[in-house]
Amino acid sequence: MRALVQRVSKASVAVQGEVVGAIGRGLLALIGVALDDSESDASILAQKIAELRIFPDASGKFNLSVQDIQGEVLIVSQFTLYSDTRKGRRPSFIEAAPPDQAERLLDLLANEIRSRKLPVQTGRFRAYMQVELINDGPVTLMLDTAIWRK
Repeated sequence: MRALVQRVSKASVAVQGEVVGAIGRGLLALIGVALDDSESDASILAQKIAELRIFPDASGKFNLSVQDIQGEVLIVSQFTLYSDTRKGRRPSFIEAAPPDQAERLLDLLANEIRSRKLPVQTGRFRAYMQVELINDGPVTLMLDTAIWRK
């Protein structure tokens, strides 16, 4: 699984003009699921997102996690994180998981983060979504469970 994680002051996701998820201070996580991802990838990624220390402490150092600051998490499905642009001009998405697998693992990821007592909002799977955010810092990190498996 891949996650493009952004530290935000606020973020929201809308479908057909209706806001379906919104958070204040916390993390926006755009999530892609690959063909070979499993439940363990979702669990590991959930732990990393919840415990990632990218919020400043009193001295301004990255020492606090979203849990520490009692922040929120917005999870948005983004299969395009598995695009392959090596050939031609049109991206290929053959490494992305099929929708049923991806939706199941995204739900598991959201529930794992919720089990850590963090408020979690989500987009709407397979919908055309519009995401708004204020990136705080800016701070943006790419997480990839395939790299951690090696």
